[in-house]
Amino acid sequence: MSSEKSQQEKTRLHPRNKNRERYDLSALMISNPELANYVKPNKYGEDSVDFSNPIAVKILNKALLNHYYGIKHWEFPEENLCPPIPGRADYVHHIADLLCENNFGTIPTGDKIICFDIGVGANCIYPIIGVTEYGWKFIGSDIDPKSIESAKQIVNANPSLKDKIECRLQEDQKDVFYGIIGREDKIDVSICNPPFHASAEDAQKGTRRKIKNLSGQKVKTPKLNFAGISNELICDGGEYKFIHNMIRESKNFSKNCYWFSTLVSKKSNLKGIYKSLEKVEANQIKTIPMGTGNKSSRIVAWTFLSKVEQKEWRVTRWKH
Repeated sequence: MSSEKSQQEKTRLHPRNKNRERYDLSALMISNPELANYVKPNKYGEDSVDFSNPIAVKILNKALLNHYYGIKHWEFPEENLCPPIPGRADYVHHIADLLCENNFGTIPTGDKIICFDIGVGANCIYPIIGVTEYGWKFIGSDIDPKSIESAKQIVNANPSLKDKIECRLQEDQKDVFYGIIGREDKIDVSICNPPFHASAEDAQKGTRRKIKNLSGQKVKTPKLNFAGISNELICDGGEYKFIHNMIRESKNFSKNCYWFSTLVSKKSNLKGIYKSLEKVEANQIKTIPMGTGNKSSRIVAWTFLSKVEQKEWRVTRWKH
């Protein structure tokens, strides 16, 4: 088993990220005039959005998706998670680079490439970016029927997404791949942004910290600035347990998927994750550092395919 574990954490967004530079608020306000209600000077006298206000964040995201990705319709219930677009786009771009490394320096694009988004959410954000940037097809799973319904409505409301994203309900909360991926299915890469917190109390603490950092205010019962109903943010055992379950299950789908991957927010979880991957005898492990602003994270990716199987996969699936 070969393993590449990079210690260096980047603080810049991916070179292909459309939001690498500062937001062009005047262009975004043209794209979504409603945004003007939430733009005001910050302490340095520069126009800015109030990131501690969930409504402002959602309207900014709508403007970003419209202006940069051509997505005109992006509606979902207020209680659902509203993701920061640049960080989500970074994950997709890094995954494209991972496939590129295995494809002689060319990113495999188009609808022959199938990506599985574990926990697609009501906002359907990863498939939106993957389809618009690389033309990939997506399977998105979720344990919440309302989230699946919301994601389907977003897909059907945007012509560029139609027939590119299939949303499947995961009926067993304990399962990740079972019940979604069939024995004959081939997935080029799976992605996941796992629930972070182990309890509601943990989630509240994290949000209080975040709001204090963003606004300098102490809040007893904070409103999440990126919203998020419980199963999007909380699961028994938190991120650590969720990822370990995913690794264990991935072994049984070792020939169905080229690369498995997940975000890992807590650096302290890495040691145990590597141990689990060794236990299931992953053939290759990659750790890809990611950084947005003052927050650093990483993607851990693994494959069970041998070099011969990887070559056969490329020849049969990625050659245009």
